[in-house]
Amino acid sequence: MAETYPKKGFNNVNRYKHQETYDVETIHAIVNGTPVLHVSFVPDPAVPLPIVLPMIGQMGLFPGDESKGETDWKCYLHGYVSSRLMKLADDALKRGEEGLPLCVAATKVDGFVLTLTPNSHNYNYRSAVLQGFGTIVDDKDEKIWAMQLITNSVVPDRYDNTRVPPDGAEMQSTRILKLKISGASGKVREGVPEDERKDMKREDVLDSVWTGVIPIYEKLGEPQPGPYNRIKKIPDHVSNFVDGENKIREKYALDAAHKPAPVKRVKKTDDD
Repeated sequence: MAETYPKKGFNNVNRYKHQETYDVETIHAIVNGTPVLHVSFVPDPAVPLPIVLPMIGQMGLFPGDESKGETDWKCYLHGYVSSRLMKLADDALKRGEEGLPLCVAATKVDGFVLTLTPNSHNYNYRSAVLQGFGTIVDDKDEKIWAMQLITNSVVPDRYDNTRVPPDGAEMQSTRILKLKISGASGKVREGVPEDERKDMKREDVLDSVWTGVIPIYEKLGEPQPGPYNRIKKIPDHVSNFVDGENKIREKYALDAAHKPAPVKRVKKTDDD
């Protein structure tokens, strides 16, 4: 797997370049750490109005591909057999195309950054955008592997702690869309507030406006048993996940709130 996604023009970050990243590991971590991905596509080229769908997905490298020497990870998206997105992807392949053009976006907010002026307020955040072509996963082994990958992304080890493997009806009703990535980019903002020099020189403003960061992190609550649950003790794979994940999320948001503000790149002059 390459260390970075190459810049290809269509995936270049245009604003706040000092926060850009093309690091593969960082982008994959953002996607895999986001519970809901937003998938964009144009259902009808004659009507150029995009659709955005919330979907569950994960980045991964299918062992069968890896055994063939492939190293590029794909984004696997979970869907229903009769959904429009799945039909469009199927139709694209039947027309001899590479797949259905897709854009997948993931965003996590880690803090509200409160500054001296409304104009300089910001978020601590992590975002990633993937662009590529989606195809239906037809191989049974890859489909089951992807279903396991996506299930365990919700709660680790959850797949093996359920009634598996999926039966025939479940395999028929579920479809997995695989996004082959053509380009990707990310943006990360961590750190304390940052204000313009003119405001930092105003003692009246500094004395009257509170500045700082409100850390933000999703907290997982106490697991609640369902109406027909017969297991008295919460399984370790559930309780350990809740406890561990809450600590990780809180620590990241708090650490991000105390880091130095991002260093802006110096603009080039005619003399450079």
